[in-house]
Amino acid sequence: MQVRPISFDLLVEDLADRLASRESDRRLRVAVDGPPAAAPDRLADALVDPLRVRGRPAVRVDTRDFLRPASLRLEFGRTNPDSFYTGWFDEAGLIREVLSPAGPNGSGRILLRLWDPAVDRAAREPYRDLPGDAIVLVSGPLLLGSGLDFDFTVHLELSAAALERRTGQDERWTLPAYRRYTDEVAPETFADVVVRLDDPKRPALVETGR
Repeated sequence: MQVRPISFDLLVEDLADRLASRESDRRLRVAVDGPPAAAPDRLADALVDPLRVRGRPAVRVDTRDFLRPASLRLEFGRTNPDSFYTGWFDEAGLIREVLSPAGPNGSGRILLRLWDPAVDRAAREPYRDLPGDAIVLVSGPLLLGSGLDFDFTVHLELSAAALERRTGQDERWTLPAYRRYTDEVAPETFADVVVRLDDPKRPALVETGR
């Protein structure tokens, strides 16, 4: 294993090259996995334009738009880390509305947003038809190891100390869930790309040889 320091801009270009060169005759489902402290949405957003320049239309999905209803996710309290780990995100909805239709035998007709947590009801988002070579970038925490069908996975890794340091006071109750994710899933051992982000200004690309 080698760890190579890399700037954020070069990281985006590296990932865009890797993704654009993969299976250009079909759609690609990509996970950008990491806690909010690692800003997976920032990296996924930054990939959209470079992929389009390389001839691959890209769309963004954020798991914050695929939460379960408040009555379900808050059943055991607003700050229960076990509920957050197992019950906050509507994985079935993400599979049904995004991952399956974007798959090789899917219809290509997806929803970018399923649930509006601000009003706790369906987002009323129209369906979108994907081109045959589209890349769907799904960002959020706890994406790997639960059976979600991705074609390429990026894991943003933080040490326990960095995660604690960079998690806001109002979200510190989630830290046990991320520790459990690291212990039980160990996403850094099987993701296609691992990026260490203990210092957000100095990312490092982990070359595992996979």
